[in-house]
Amino acid sequence: MAKGLNGKRIAIGGSRKIDEISTLIEKQGGIPVVRSLQGTVFLAEKEVEPDLKAFVETGADWVIFTTGIGTETLVNVAEKLGICGRFLQAIRRAKAASRGYKTIAALKKLGITPEASDEDGTTGGLIRALEPYDLTGQRVMVQLHGENAPSLMKFLEEKGASVCPILPYRHIAPKEETVALLCREIASREVDAVCFTTAVQVRSLFNYAREKGVAEDIVKAFGESVLAAAVGKVTAEALKEEGVERLLAPELERMGAMIVELSRHYS
Repeated sequence: MAKGLNGKRIAIGGSRKIDEISTLIEKQGGIPVVRSLQGTVFLAEKEVEPDLKAFVETGADWVIFTTGIGTETLVNVAEKLGICGRFLQAIRRAKAASRGYKTIAALKKLGITPEASDEDGTTGGLIRALEPYDLTGQRVMVQLHGENAPSLMKFLEEKGASVCPILPYRHIAPKEETVALLCREIASREVDAVCFTTAVQVRSLFNYAREKGVAEDIVKAFGESVLAAAVGKVTAEALKEEGVERLLAPELERMGAMIVELSRHYS
């Protein structure tokens, strides 16, 4: 019986669970092509300390949390520095906003109910929730997770806020030759689809493509014959921000569901 991905070359942009995704692709008859667009993530404890101390000293009018794990990590780092009580006080004095259900759960544990939160787990949803508020001259602390959420930062700056980002996690960039190779394969239609499992992977690809002046070629390839597959809403949103309209994202935000959806698409 023919399988949905028969003979299709599927590029994998992730750096985790590679064997697992490769097996899923092979079971559907596809050929997995590993092109990791994401270096390792590390806890930037030393780098985040001055930002955390500055926030505790000066406070903020708004605090925005974008990931559950990042929220918990900031609490843990504040604890190690012996300023956890003051950190929580500074958050409670401010208006809080959050993105994603895991972030709401992390804030709930701290007894904090966000004033504004998204309805769909995306940065766009968070921006829509913040739209009605006057942020002119407001100090806003933003917890980010290894990438700069350009659309959120731009929105806050356009609203007249003074933004202080805190990144408890940092990403080591992927190997340049890997990104260059995938760019060539997409532009020359040597891969049939690319699976993205985080927004960071999308940024890595497009930042490199812009730097080399080939971003338009990449968008064109995705619009015509190479299919972009996103594991979930946040990753899909990053692709749309880069101009990729033709993409596939499963209802269930899981890697297995993404491969099944891909197979169904080609069937």
